[in-house]
Formats: sequence, C-alpha cells, structure tokens
Amino acid sequence: MSSFYVTTPIYYVNARPHLGHAYTTIIADTLKRFYALLGMDARMLTGTDEHGDKIVKAANKENKSPKEFVDGISHEFSTLWKDLKIDYDQFIRTTDPEHKKSVQTLLQKIYDKGDIYYGEYGGHYCFGCERFYTEKELEDGLCPQHKTKPEYISEKNYFFKMSKYQEWLKQYILDNPDFIRPERYRNEVLAMLEGNVLEDLCISRPKSRLEWGIELPFDKDYVCYVWFDALANYISALGWGNSDDLSKFNTYWPAEHLVAKDILKPHAIFWPTMLKAADLPIYKHLNVHGYWLVKDTKMSKSLGNVVDPRFASEHFGLDAFRYFLLRDMHFGSDASYSEEALISRINSDLANDLGNLFSRVLSMNAKYFAKEVPALGELTEEDEQIFASVDNAAQNYIQLFKEVRFSQALEGLWEPIRLMNKYVDSQAPWTLFKEGKSERLATVIRVLLENMYKISVLLYPVMPESSQKMQVQLGKVFSLHAKLLDDLLSCKVHLRTGASIAEASNLFPRLEKPAENPEEKKQNTKNAKQKKTKAKEENADTALIEFADFQKLDLRVGTILVAELHPDADKLLRFEVDLGEEKPRQIISGIAEWYKPADLVGHKVVVVANLPPRKLRGLVSHGMILTAEKGEHLSLLTSSAPNGAKIS
Repeated sequence: MSSFYVTTPIYYVNARPHLGHAYTTIIADTLKRFYALLGMDARMLTGTDEHGDKIVKAANKENKSPKEFVDGISHEFSTLWKDLKIDYDQFIRTTDPEHKKSVQTLLQKIYDKGDIYYGEYGGHYCFGCERFYTEKELEDGLCPQHKTKPEYISEKNYFFKMSKYQEWLKQYILDNPDFIRPERYRNEVLAMLEGNVLEDLCISRPKSRLEWGIELPFDKDYVCYVWFDALANYISALGWGNSDDLSKFNTYWPAEHLVAKDILKPHAIFWPTMLKAADLPIYKHLNVHGYWLVKDTKMSKSLGNVVDPRFASEHFGLDAFRYFLLRDMHFGSDASYSEEALISRINSDLANDLGNLFSRVLSMNAKYFAKEVPALGELTEEDEQIFASVDNAAQNYIQLFKEVRFSQALEGLWEPIRLMNKYVDSQAPWTLFKEGKSERLATVIRVLLENMYKISVLLYPVMPESSQKMQVQLGKVFSLHAKLLDDLLSCKVHLRTGASIAEASNLFPRLEKPAENPEEKKQNTKNAKQKKTKAKEENADTALIEFADFQKLDLRVGTILVAELHPDADKLLRFEVDLGEEKPRQIISGIAEWYKPADLVGHKVVVVANLPPRKLRGLVSHGMILTAEKGEHLSLLTSSAPNGAKIS
C-alpha cells in the first residue's frame, strides 16, 4: 500500500489558537481523509513550536515559567483539535525529548559535514520574528512583518552555509514546477533567489541572551535558533535522529507540507537547504495558503476581530464550518470571513442544494415505494446524463483535490447536485405516480439514489460526519479500502434493491444568525460606547471645513489604463491611471465587489492625487479614486475633462 504524509506547521505557542490555525489543520485533516479514500496509508502530523525569545516574554508577562506557559497553550491547541475532531496521528511538541535528540542529531550531521561554522555577525534583530534582517530586507528601517525598528545586535554565533545551496535550490524549483504551489509563491521564492545573494543563516543564540532552547551538541554555551529547531519536527516525528528504527521515516517521508504565506521563506528556503545539507530527501510539495480576513482586515486581538473556531463550529455545525472554509477560500489567496458569508454559503449550497435533494428524494421514495430501494429499469438519455455528470465531476474533483484546489473541486461537484434537483423537476415523479408509470418512476428514483450515494462518499474528506449520515440514510456505509473509488466510479449500482432506507432527511436546516460570540459581543459593546462618547465630545459644526482646507485637496481627472485584481486580496483592484504626468500612477482601490477589472479600462475617474503613498496588501498606492455610495450601491465619480485637469 502506498503512503501519504501531510503536516501542518507546528503552531507557535506565544498566542492562543484562532481561525487561521484551524483552517490549516482542517485542510490537513481533509487531505488525510481524501488520500485514505484513495486507498493509501495516510498519516497526519500537527503540534506546537515552544522555544524562543517570544515564549520567554509571553511567559514572563503571565508570571509563569516558560515550561508552565507552553504546557498550557499547547494543551489548548490539542484540545481544540479534539473538539474539531481532527484525525491526526501524532501531536508533536518541540519540548519532547525525542524531538530534542533529533535536532541535535541534525545539527551534528551538518556540522560534521563542514556546513556549520563559528563567526561574528552584526545585524538588525527583530524579537517578534526572532531573526536577523539585512538592510535590504528592512522597509524604511522597520521590520517588514511587525513594522517595528529592530535592535542592532553584534555577537558571535554559529552559521549554516545556506548560501552554498542557492544555485541548487533555484535549479530544483525550476526543474520541479509544482514543488511550491500555487504558482505565485513559487515565483515569489524564485524572485528571492534571483534578486539577492542568499546569506548564510545564523542558527544559534548565546545562552547569555537566551536559555530557553535546544542546546547545540557541539557547544554547550549556545541554543539552537527556533526555526532550525522547529522545521526538524517533520522528520523527528517519524523517528529520524532519535531512534534506530527508521521504518516510519522510510514509509512516510517525503511529506506534503501545509503552511500560511507568512512562513513561506523558512519552509521554501531554510528547510530544503537543511535537508540537502543533511543528505536527506526533499519534501514533495510546499502548499501555501493565504490569510482569513475579517472585513478585509487581518485578524488581531487588539482589534477584537479574532474568530474563535470552536464557537463557529458549535453554532453552525462542524461539517458546515469545514465546508465553508474549503469552499470560500481559493487556496493561495486571501478570503473574508463573516457570519453572514458562512450562513449564506450554508443556506445556498448545503440547505437549498444538497439538503433539499436528500429531503425530497427520500420523502418521495418513502411515499411511492414504502422506504425500499426501487429497481433500476431501462435508462433514458436523461438518466445517462445524470450518471455521466456525477462521474465526470468525481474525476475532476479527485484531480483538483490532488492539486489542493479545494474550492474549484467543490464547485465542480455541486454541478451534478444542482442538475439532480433539476432532474427531479423535469422528470416529475409525482406525475409519473399519478399516471401509474411505476417502472419509470422506480428508475427515476433509483437513478437519484445511486448518484446521491456517490456524492455522499466523495464528500467524506470534507464533511466526514455528514457523509456517513447520508450513507446511513441510503442504507449503505462504505469502508475504506484500496479500490473504493475505482469501484464507486466503475459501477452504476451500489445500493441493494429492496433495502430499507430512511424516509426523511434534515441534514442541513436553513440558518439564521446565531447569538453573538460572547467575546465579540463584549468588543461590539465597547466599540459602541467609544463611538457614543466620541460623538458627544465632538461639536455639531466639526463636519464643516474652511475653504482653505478644501484648497489643500489636489483632485485630478485621469483615465484608467490598466485594471486587474490585486494578487493578494480578492476585494482590491490594482489600477494604472494616466493623470497627465510622465508615467501612470499605481492606485489600489477596494471596489472589486462592484466592478470587474475589464469593464473599467478606458474610464475617466477623479483622483485625490496628493495623498502620501501607502502600502495595501504589499502594493504601493499613489492616490485614491473617488466614489459615491448610497446604501449598498457604489459608483465611480467621472468627468469628461482632459487627463490631469484639476478640479477646483
């Protein structure tokens, strides 16, 4: 039996688990179940990353020792995964003795090879990232992630000769086009390798500054850099470096890695070069996803917009929550989370489409055939179309899942579900019953039941509990085996004629918005009070401005030359606007919800041209396109004046 090994990143325990952690872990769980459905020996690893500066600071803040602190947060992660019914095989912690031994084995192996050396280095150290930055990597002197000024530190440390493997890594990525996916992240890594000379990696921290880490096997005065420690978990969990028994490592390695885009560089550059230096096989794929945003804003505790996955799964249903996460995020891009979006997706796809199909077909079968599976008679062209639609969708679904394109896979699978609902309407079983066409009626119901069963099996990785409930309702529960999907797609008949099945189904009732999350309610109340206080403090005439203030605005007319989606934000558009200057202005605008890019090229717009440049999701915007908004309707302000004309 062939094997499959999927890993989540091990989550850093300086903060408690949130929606982003849950998404990655649910994806890993889904992939494990999918490959088990394909008949493979599938294994999943998750866990927690527990060393480093930030852990010590977080522990001190709560008046705890680092060990007490990490024990508590790690327990929160493992408990959440149990509550979300994640089917992991191992939960690893970097404080585990076996992991520590593996890290020291890896360090010693690379050191003995001559790829680790001792030297002095001065650099800009960000405690938030726990890494040194070069001058080129800083943005206006600040850490690009935390927007804080790093501390310049000069000290003696150990370095990994990462630069030695730059050309090898670049060529490996070029030779293996799907090594990093989606493609945008592959291109990003290639740009890193082509645009800069890869520097050697500082892999130690002196104990005089940090003791909370894994001691270097060749120097007791230093501990290991947190990333070098953390990345090794993927092989330490399989026994490499800490056991004489390498059967698990030989069976399951290399792995499929799942990560969010903020940890692309360590996984795409540090990790493969470490493996190469240790003469170990490189992982199969690095699968990189985007962020979950709340109202187009990254989740932040200070903003009070952190989504609690436990609350969401309990109030909306775990399987419905899983479906929403896989369906609404196009893997690799950012996606927006809201209760409204979740409810809308559940009601449209699960209640109206899938749930309605099961409800009406099972009810009709109970009414017309006393809850027994009817016989399949001669098939018409319309019947064959249903079978073909499900089988074609299944093949595409399987292929897209292998390519981690979950949203597209599910959208494709919903096409035959919608087609079956239309088939019910067009075949009108109630009319066939009235006309006494019992054989045709039996065939129509049987065609639906057989294909509903196929859909229920295919949905197992995404909605495991609902999948099994659907199968129970249809009188046949599958068991995982090597030829399960082959058998499913090669045969039309899977249910036993005359078998008793459910008389009704209410898998996905329509939802209304539930009571607010207590934390969200608390934050909303606080925000409302702050707004009310601010309104009282403001004078009634503060909305009025002087003419001199208006004169400060530089409003100019321009023509949109280029309009396209922002590469990292689904609700933002990137424009190049001709304002009569030497070259067009790049402007980022959040109007993707109202306009398609192709429809805007050539439009005249009004631009606030003297705003300071600012970055929006990684792209610099030099101005603001003016719009008019009323209710939910938004329109661009236009003018027939020539490009560059100033509005006054």
